[in-house]
Amino acid sequence: MKRTCLLLLSAVQLFGLESLSQRVAHTDPSKFKVAKAVHGGAGTLNYTALLSEHSLETNLNFFHRGILNPHSGAGNHLHYFDDEMYFILDGEAQFTVDGRTSVLKGPAGALCPMGHSHALYNATDKPIEWMNISVSSIRGKNSAYNMNDTMEKVSMIDAIPYFVTMRLDHSLLRPVNSMNGGTGTVQYRRSLQPVNFSSPWAYADDLVLPPSTSVGKHMHREVAEVFYVVSGEGSFSVVADGGADETVSIRSGDAIPLRLGEVHSFRNTGSEPLELMVIGVSRDPARVVDNVDVTNANSQ
Repeated sequence: MKRTCLLLLSAVQLFGLESLSQRVAHTDPSKFKVAKAVHGGAGTLNYTALLSEHSLETNLNFFHRGILNPHSGAGNHLHYFDDEMYFILDGEAQFTVDGRTSVLKGPAGALCPMGHSHALYNATDKPIEWMNISVSSIRGKNSAYNMNDTMEKVSMIDAIPYFVTMRLDHSLLRPVNSMNGGTGTVQYRRSLQPVNFSSPWAYADDLVLPPSTSVGKHMHREVAEVFYVVSGEGSFSVVADGGADETVSIRSGDAIPLRLGEVHSFRNTGSEPLELMVIGVSRDPARVVDNVDVTNANSQ
């Protein structure tokens, strides 16, 4: 009986049959696990898997959320099959890619391309809020080679990073009026483009909705998405089977996986800006990206 239930659960996860409310993952520090010497790194970090390879139909590997403890990190390593991005939401940390190290101040992250060595280290005395996102070139395939280097002591720190970074810098955002037919003016930036990736990872966006603004109904046939709520609160809606809307409340720390072809919209329902990081993962190795106006969806 237990095995049958597990098989049914796996099928539900694999084919994305859960309701929207069942899919939304909430950051809960009480559920963080302690990991020691990650990839041969120093100290410990605390983490949980908000999303897994079953969360999207496309090649998301995982979406981890946790705490990078003081004088701790992930040691120098590389992945044979996936692109990865380490991201810190506050504080500052040392990011190393292909042997070049720079200090990034959060909220910011570094893209760690497939086959390239990378490491992360918190040299400060304060814990750092941390995320790790991985997209595989082969669905479900994940392999790492550890170089047994903690990267606690580096010979040189570059003032300007020699690797691709993503910063949640509001001065880089641009206004978009009535985005996808929504209400008011939101602030938006495509921080990472398809050309930045080797896997089917298609983009990483920064999107800020001021209070009472919204993004209207639209869908993507070629790209499945993950929305991570960096700050604020709001509502997220999809058109469920049968044509009825399902709406859930979202807040800081939530991760919302979105299926291929799923009509969706979202709104800031709070008194502070709602900031979202949007991760797009294409079903096509060529990282095809699309955006469909639902008013014309039935004719395309």
